[in-house]
Amino acid sequence: MTSKNLSPICLFSYNRLDELKQTVEALQKNDLANESELFIFSDGWRIDETKQRVLAVRSFVKTIVGFKKITIIESEINMGLATSIISGVSKVIDEFGSVIVVEDDLITSPNFLTFMNEALIHYKNRQDVFSISGYTGILQALDNYRYDSYLSYRPCSSGWASWQNQWDDIDWSVEDFKTFISDRKKVTKFNRGGIDMARMLRHYFDGKNNSWAIRWSYSMFKKNKYCIYPTVSKVQNIGFGIDATHCKGVDIYQTTLDQTNLSEFKFNDEDKVDPIIAKQFKYRFSYQNKALKTAQYYLKRFFHDKKS
Repeated sequence: MTSKNLSPICLFSYNRLDELKQTVEALQKNDLANESELFIFSDGWRIDETKQRVLAVRSFVKTIVGFKKITIIESEINMGLATSIISGVSKVIDEFGSVIVVEDDLITSPNFLTFMNEALIHYKNRQDVFSISGYTGILQALDNYRYDSYLSYRPCSSGWASWQNQWDDIDWSVEDFKTFISDRKKVTKFNRGGIDMARMLRHYFDGKNNSWAIRWSYSMFKKNKYCIYPTVSKVQNIGFGIDATHCKGVDIYQTTLDQTNLSEFKFNDEDKVDPIIAKQFKYRFSYQNKALKTAQYYLKRFFHDKKS
């Protein structure tokens, strides 16, 4: 793989300096970092109370080194995450044809960029592959799995990649929502990726979220396409907490980050989702699993506090 084949990286930031520093440090340790172009998008502050934090982020990103070329795009206004990502990705993907996307709350493994670039090349001509995920949860079905990737009904916005032809014709307004949500069969099919899928899309139309990712997911569903996941995660989210924009609750998606430094991957070329993997994948987004993980989290905190 030469630098000419490498996809650019889009890094989206707002006002979380500590998390951003960890994200950048991990990216700098990637094997292909110094051969990759990095585009950093800095959103503007929404209220005066966040201005100094945004300015601190902007001061830091100007010191970043370790990449082939760094371009910083600062927004004069607060665009919000959805608009920032849609416009930023569109700008870069139109120029380069493909893109790797990370937000300012992700730790990546040293072979994250290697996996993403190789997957982008490997699946480029598969019209049924919508995107590449750098993240995966821990699934028992993946133990001793014969491939380094698997297919899923649900895309992932925690470190991902895609191509221009899969991105450009997304209907961000979801004009057929009313028809879709009244069709029980379609709702059930959409929820193959998790019971929360249709609910999140409904919440977008009810004004309860402004998620670009659920609209992106719906586009993949409508086109009957798949997302490629690694069997060992190349990404870990560190953004859950009170300062997060969308992840304020308990992080139930903790995973094991790849420590192998593997640089050659055996990709799954099958054209159907493995039913056992799909079942375990869907369970991770179930109400039962969320309740169990939340209870475990608070029990752990309770006994930790008690010992202290």
